[in-house]
Amino acid sequence: MIGIEDYEPYVGAEQIERILQKAKALADCKVVHVNSTYYGGGVAEILDPLSLLMNNVGIDTSWLLIKGEPDFFSVTKKMHNALQGGKINFTEMKTTIYEDSLQKNAIRMNLNDFGRVVIHDPQPLFLINHFKKSCPWIWRCHIDLSSPDQELWDYMAPVVERYDAMIVSSESYKRSVQVPQLIFMPAIDPFSIKNKELSQAEIDERLEHYQIPTDLPLVVQISRFDTWKDPVGVIEAFKKARREVDATLVLLGNIASDDPEGPQIYESLLEQAEDRIILISQDDSALVNALQRSAAVVLQKSIREGFGLTVTEAMWKGTPVIGGNVGGIPLQIQDGYDGFLVSSVDEAAERIVTLLKYANLREQMGRRARENVGKKFLLSRLLEQYIDLLDAFDISFHLRNG
Repeated sequence: MIGIEDYEPYVGAEQIERILQKAKALADCKVVHVNSTYYGGGVAEILDPLSLLMNNVGIDTSWLLIKGEPDFFSVTKKMHNALQGGKINFTEMKTTIYEDSLQKNAIRMNLNDFGRVVIHDPQPLFLINHFKKSCPWIWRCHIDLSSPDQELWDYMAPVVERYDAMIVSSESYKRSVQVPQLIFMPAIDPFSIKNKELSQAEIDERLEHYQIPTDLPLVVQISRFDTWKDPVGVIEAFKKARREVDATLVLLGNIASDDPEGPQIYESLLEQAEDRIILISQDDSALVNALQRSAAVVLQKSIREGFGLTVTEAMWKGTPVIGGNVGGIPLQIQDGYDGFLVSSVDEAAERIVTLLKYANLREQMGRRARENVGKKFLLSRLLEQYIDLLDAFDISFHLRNG
């Protein structure tokens, strides 16, 4: 099991010792994280190692999951899209489905047993309505809140204000609510199957298993099959780019258990598959790792993006990334220095051509990308931010709540 000391080669002994000392203040505090899925998407990928690492440094930490019928996740997916700027017909039936499901979950969850409650994203947000608060509650929203549907936000805001803190990924995601708002950028676990070092033999085995050819450079996008990730735009950009350079495109995605739209989007893309446009729907972390390490270019051409942790993952492997100039992606990529930011299909195509033509530029950008992640986006930094926040409530919460 990976412990905080294993991060020392990446972040130094001073940070490790500082984290261990800070964690002592929470030795008698039970913490719980609550979200809606154990796999698929960046939230689960953060919570899995983060909850273990919190226990490793001496903080009793649990990770709980809300449950719901397909109708519930259909509603929360629509809410997710609307918070990122989409439209929603927010009917009374939708609010009933949403609120009734959370009431059922609250009955099954004794969240009063904990000393800190961290709720992730909109799916479990209304749980707070079913408990008499005996400790600080924190809402961590991982999605882009820069232009939410106003009707939906007006519905959610009074509940958000019942929380003691709100965490977002970017300054531009802060909202006009009477609750302290903090910025925590997501982070990766460098020891996970998805991010650990692989031998060339291990890389080759994964690619051969899925019959992915390596005779031409690989252009790769790895993300959930989601309209906001713009898989159609990726294919269009690739088709434009290959008028000048030969390459193979691989679109790899998994389908989160709380995302009912994913299978439909994947099926709609299959008609565009061909010998050099490969679509794979698999939850295979080793394949993600192998593709990010063997790709000449990784794309994350999102049109809305809370953060886009797949950008950080590819950068950690020393691979240059072309990312949509939206949401949290510009927080990761320094345009023209360790990757490229784009705002259109044509721009994406031009950058693909540039990176495929100039190997020295790919190598230079990839090296800078790896250095950037090592400084800013490893899980030890996120762990320390959570420790600081959870510890800060001891006095302020009791003063505020009597």
